[in-house]
Amino acid sequence: MKNDKTQVFYYQDKLNDEFTEFKGKPKTIDENFKYVNNSKTHRLIHFMLYKFLEKPVAKIYWKAKFHNKIVNKSLLKKFKDTGVFLYGNHTQQIGDVLMPCLVSSPKYAYIIVHPNNISIKGIGGLIHEFGAIPLPNTIGATKNFINAIETRIKQKHAVVIYPEAHIWPYYTEIRPFKSASFRYPVKLGVPTFAFTNTYVHRGKSKTPQIITYIDGPFYPNKDLPVKEQIEDLRNQVYKAMVERSKLSNFEKIKYLPKTETDEHTLNEKIKENK
Repeated sequence: MKNDKTQVFYYQDKLNDEFTEFKGKPKTIDENFKYVNNSKTHRLIHFMLYKFLEKPVAKIYWKAKFHNKIVNKSLLKKFKDTGVFLYGNHTQQIGDVLMPCLVSSPKYAYIIVHPNNISIKGIGGLIHEFGAIPLPNTIGATKNFINAIETRIKQKHAVVIYPEAHIWPYYTEIRPFKSASFRYPVKLGVPTFAFTNTYVHRGKSKTPQIITYIDGPFYPNKDLPVKEQIEDLRNQVYKAMVERSKLSNFEKIKYLPKTETDEHTLNEKIKENK
């Protein structure tokens, strides 16, 4: 799967390593942060931005750069009368902000994000208006955060979560992720779907085509205790994403575990290039 332009990144911790760099000071999400604004004016602004800016930009970006194709999108059409949760692999810094509105359409997509995302100078506020739900920094904000998720589900929208939490650009496998975020669909009793971006060769192009697969719906086993229901739902989604990831055949960046030998080899290469 490796090609002659493959870069190599070294990692220490698959759960917590991050390969994108945020520059700036992240906002503090406390009890004063307004998660939901249901005023008529704000709803109109959100509609206009979503329909006439975010969706057109998303379509152009994904088609022009990655020749994106979404498979099984019709699965969501059966659930127009309920909110849903969507879980995806986190492999594109810009694309992952834009993909949810394409996957969830015609539902609005509200994405759970790190506060860094709405703190990016120049576009942070716009990302918030698009539907970002930033993780709370304080206990006081946690209640508002949970209420925001429940409100969007009651409004029959899609709540989008990247359970891997950290971006690994162009990573073709699925990293292990925790089950904590799966407590929301278990509590609210709504369908859960997975969407997996796979990377495939596109002729002689140095940029892969990304094919997005939607799988589901998934439901927890109600015969289990709640804690085990959450873990069961996580495992169903993880298994589906792992199976889809096997369809990738283009590796732009190779990720290797960082050992003392790897670090020595890397340092030697750096010296040679000086």
